[in-house]
Amino acid sequence: LSSIGLMNSVTAASVDKGQALVEKANCASCHGAGLNAPILPAYPKLAGQHADYLEHALIAYQRGADGANGRGNAIMGGMAKPLSKTEIKDIAAYLSSLPGPLVVRK
Repeated sequence: LSSIGLMNSVTAASVDKGQALVEKANCASCHGAGLNAPILPAYPKLAGQHADYLEHALIAYQRGADGANGRGNAIMGGMAKPLSKTEIKDIAAYLSSLPGPLVVRK
């Protein structure tokens, strides 16, 4: 059982690494302060978004418009292409950890 716990800690996404990647890429230049105030209405709010959705979106940007289930945006495609699967998970973990208005109300 201890090896299972060790394996989970190795594959777990890192919020700190995700934060470093987001800061390095300067995502706030388009997605705004706190990644929650986009500079244009067409850009999404990222703070508080579901991690699995963010992972899917980044992979779709990597695929591009010509790929199956791809997204065609030159800027995001260029940002996403060099990312590894681990980096995508780290970025998604960080963004989903941020406070934001993307909540389900009961």
